[in-house]
Amino acid sequence: MFRVERVAYRVGGQELLAEVSFTLEAGRFMSIIGPNGAGKTTLLRLLSGEERPSSGVIELFGRPLPHYSSLELALLRAVLTQRREVGFAFKAYEVAFLGRLPHIENRAENQEDHRATEWALQQTVARDFAARSYLSLSGSEQSRVDLARLLAQVPQLLLLDEPTNHLDPRHQMEILMVCRQLVKAGGSVVAVLHDLNLASVFSDQILLLHQGRIAALGSPAEVLLTERLEAVYGLPFALAPHTSGRPWVLPLPPFI
Repeated sequence: MFRVERVAYRVGGQELLAEVSFTLEAGRFMSIIGPNGAGKTTLLRLLSGEERPSSGVIELFGRPLPHYSSLELALLRAVLTQRREVGFAFKAYEVAFLGRLPHIENRAENQEDHRATEWALQQTVARDFAARSYLSLSGSEQSRVDLARLLAQVPQLLLLDEPTNHLDPRHQMEILMVCRQLVKAGGSVVAVLHDLNLASVFSDQILLLHQGRIAALGSPAEVLLTERLEAVYGLPFALAPHTSGRPWVLPLPPFI
């Protein structure tokens, strides 16, 4: 699905990413983790096609990303950014329906579009407030509607920047379970996550960034090692067993 080869990104002489290389196969969930300023959001913007790398190659389904039109990309991948502002009093349903726009570029909307929107709202547990103004919703409710918009696109790839932001633990789990269902159906997910335990439990692969470079790439058990996390985050960590078999990460306050 994705091939990223020696990608770098520079702005005004400052190198934000360097020598980033990895592959992502279909049916996989990859989390991008790392401290603030590590380059996580920058990498996601490059993967989405919003920005172009200063050097290196990004291919999607064997085709260089710049060779896709905006419409072609919108039919393949859906992107959730940190900034999700709606300036008009659209109903939540209407915001979710925006995900159907790539499909109705050259035709009139039909029942299939509305069925896809209804399904997406149900998947994100947002159907109960579909008739409310998006601006009246809480941050958690807006996040669920935003994800419904992405699912309504019926993408093969989700690119998510902090999708669990503003969500309580229950809704964090529900949203990531939706992502796992997409993966189970053969799609792929790349998500920037700050919660190391959510990354551990839900990911097939974890990419750990530090100062714009890959510090580690592999399974949760391969990446989430105390010595590595301490070197990257500058904080002591301990690992505990979890029922999933994945490592459970515990940051240790200085007074312990």
